[in-house]
Amino acid sequence: MTPDQVFARWVRASLLLFAVVFCYFLAADLWMPVTPQSRVIHPVIRVAPQVAGQVVEVAVEDNQHVVAGDLLLRIDPRPYALAVQQAQLVLEAAERDNSGIDASIAAAQARVRSAQVRSAELARERDRLQRLLASHNVSRQAYEQVVASSQSAQAELASLQAQVRQLQVQRGEGDQGNLRLRQAQNALEQAMLNLSFTEVRAQSDGVVSNLQVRPGTYAVAGAALMALVADDADVVADFREKSLSHMDVGESAAVVFDAIPGRVFEAHVAGVAAGTRAGQLLPDGSLAAPETSDRWVRDAQRQRVHLVLDEEPGLLSQLPTGARATVQLFPVGGPARWLGRAQVGLLSLMHYIY
Repeated sequence: MTPDQVFARWVRASLLLFAVVFCYFLAADLWMPVTPQSRVIHPVIRVAPQVAGQVVEVAVEDNQHVVAGDLLLRIDPRPYALAVQQAQLVLEAAERDNSGIDASIAAAQARVRSAQVRSAELARERDRLQRLLASHNVSRQAYEQVVASSQSAQAELASLQAQVRQLQVQRGEGDQGNLRLRQAQNALEQAMLNLSFTEVRAQSDGVVSNLQVRPGTYAVAGAALMALVADDADVVADFREKSLSHMDVGESAAVVFDAIPGRVFEAHVAGVAAGTRAGQLLPDGSLAAPETSDRWVRDAQRQRVHLVLDEEPGLLSQLPTGARATVQLFPVGGPARWLGRAQVGLLSLMHYIY
C-alpha cells in the first residue's frame, strides 16, 4: 500500500470518527443531556436587627453553626426597657382614669335617679293641681308655678341623662371598649416587642458567615450585620433549552460533585424555573429595547432546573453554597440511559484530575 493510500485511509477513518462523534453529541444533547453548569445553592439569610442601638454582645463567631432560636447578638436593652416602663405608666394612668370615670358615672346615675324621683313628684303635683284648678279650688298662679317646676325638673333630668351617656361613651363597654386604654395597651405591647427585638436570634439552622459586627458597633435597624447560610439546599443545573425538550418533572438524574470525585448520586428533577432574567420586563416606563446583535449564531439560552438527591439527602448541608457539580439527565430509557450512566461515571472519574 502506497503512502497516498495510507493517508487516504486515515483521512476516511478520521472523517468517519468525526461523523460518529458529531452524531453522538447531537443525540446525547437530546436524549441524555449533561451540563457542568450546576451548583449547590443554600438559602442565605441577611441577618439585620429590627431596632437600632449599640451592640453589647456578639454571641457567635464567624463560620459557627447555629440552630434556630440561638442568640446571635444583643443590642443595648436599656432604652427599650425604659420605654416599656413608660408605657406601663401610661397604661396605669389610663386604668386610673377609667376608675375615675366609673366613679363619675356612678355619681351621675345617682343624680339621675334623684332627678327622676323629683320629676315624678312634680308631675303628680301638677296633675293634682290641674284637677283642683278645674274645680276652682286653687289659683292659676300656683298651678303655673308647679308646671314650670315640673318642666325644669324634666330638663334637668334630660341633662343628667346626657351627662351619663357622655361618660359611658368616654368609658366604653369594658376595657376593650375604652379607646385610651386600648391605645396604652398597644403602646405597651409595641414597647415590649421592641425590647424583645434587642436579642437577634437565628431564624433557621445554618452557618454564620461574613460576620461584620463587634461589641460597641452601632447597629442600624434593617442594616445587615451578618449572613446565615441555611442548612437547607438543593442542586440547580442550567441546561440549554433544546436539551430539555424530552424532560419532565420527576425524571431521574445523576449528580457528580467536584468535591466528591468518583461517586455518582441518584437524583430526580424537582422543578424547572419559570424563566430567566433576560425575559423579565420591569414596569419602569422605559421603551422596548430590541436586540441589536447581527450575529448569525446566537448564544444558547439556558433554563434552570432544580434537583433533589434521592440518596444521602443530608449531604447537601455539608457542601458549601456554590459548590460545583455536573448533572446528567435520563429523559428516556434503553440504550440512551446506559450510555448516559457510562458518560456520567466517566465524568466522575475525571474529577480526580481537574
